[in-house]
Amino acid sequence: MSTLLLRFAGPMQAWGVDSRFEIRKTNREPTKSGATGLLAAALGLRRDAPLGKLTALRFGVRVDREGRLLRDFHMVHQQGGKQAVFVTERYYLCDAVFLVGFYGEDEAWMRQLEEAVSHPAFPLFLGRRSCPPEGRVCLGLREMDLEQALRQEPYLAVRDWGWNKTPGQARLLLEDSMGSAYLADVPVSYSPEKRQYAYRAAREAWLAWTGEEEHDPMQELR
Repeated sequence: MSTLLLRFAGPMQAWGVDSRFEIRKTNREPTKSGATGLLAAALGLRRDAPLGKLTALRFGVRVDREGRLLRDFHMVHQQGGKQAVFVTERYYLCDAVFLVGFYGEDEAWMRQLEEAVSHPAFPLFLGRRSCPPEGRVCLGLREMDLEQALRQEPYLAVRDWGWNKTPGQARLLLEDSMGSAYLADVPVSYSPEKRQYAYRAAREAWLAWTGEEEHDPMQELR
């Protein structure tokens, strides 16, 4: 058993669940559907490919830096018998940093995913195509369960409590069959003709940071 750890960081991210029509929202942290889509892109899967092997992985997120919400708008021109112009609102998270984990028991499959994210078949993005990741995405495999891996991995962002709601703590969101929250973000199909999502149970936990992390600006270049 092992956990694949990923670093999601960039100028903008967008993790929508129930967005439709003119308003495209974002969650405050990555969704399983968005993160699974990144794995599917890394593997080179088409939108109508079966996803059961990916969605069977247990999913979790540690919020190392809460992003700030940005609202943008786009002008959409609809062509046809009668030309129309719509204003759509789109929301993004700016400068957020997340530690994302996928847990599985098939070691060969987990190693295949690690290799795919390190050398992706298609470009990777953080929720939307306009949101490319910054720096290294794949942090590698950890021979431990999901929650343990998320709790033990070193902090990924510069300590700045102005970004986090609760100083000295980081949020953990863990897929858990005993969890009290139900989220409709398990992808059944990414097909443009018939997108489908299922529910999963999740729970929230907190991680208290002990001691200050020293920021090394050259770390990503080593």
